[in-house]
Amino acid sequence: MKYALLFAVLLLSTAPAAAEETARTLPAPALDVPAAGTRQTAVLAGGCFWGMQGAFQHVKGVKQVTAGYSGGSAGTAHYETVGTGGTGHAEAVEIVYDPHEISYGRLLQVYFSLMDPTSLDYQGPDDGPQYRSEIFAADAAQERAAEAYIAQLSRAHAFAARIVTRVSLLHGFYTAEPYHQDYLIRHPDQPYIVVNDLPKIAKLHRLYPDLYRPQPVTLAQR
Repeated sequence: MKYALLFAVLLLSTAPAAAEETARTLPAPALDVPAAGTRQTAVLAGGCFWGMQGAFQHVKGVKQVTAGYSGGSAGTAHYETVGTGGTGHAEAVEIVYDPHEISYGRLLQVYFSLMDPTSLDYQGPDDGPQYRSEIFAADAAQERAAEAYIAQLSRAHAFAARIVTRVSLLHGFYTAEPYHQDYLIRHPDQPYIVVNDLPKIAKLHRLYPDLYRPQPVTLAQR
């Protein structure tokens, strides 16, 4: 209830910016990944995983979002170690989705809308390579789709500066410590969440109302 109330207040307080922000909705990807089966996985890094997890939990078709680490080895996939910035890991989220409800390309559309792909090794107040934006492609099809979308956005001058988001093949995703999971939902009044992460959910609602669902899917529901 507290989470819903805080989000409602935030949404109302930012409503005057809706028309301007909707005008910056990104184009849908021209190249997408074909739907196969009922479950596919995307691994995306775009700053602190609390906000990325919290936002994608509100996307229709998403079945599960896990906060974790990708880009480094299993032995260094620990919060304090990753925080040194020297492990190769980025804070990331693993998104399990139904490709018949939402495509990989549309997940990328949301992803590029909720973080700054022109920031090199930082997002908002968080500085260091562990907060970089990177797409960890599960296979060649995801890799092609991600690279094609970055090229498409670049040609369209969707952002004022050059996109620095990396695309690499996924070599492992390591689940973060339990206290990081569903963090936004469990701590909606934490100042960092209020300032940096609840606005991501409000932005998702404004920009992509067709993809937004009010009730988030959580790991606690499994």
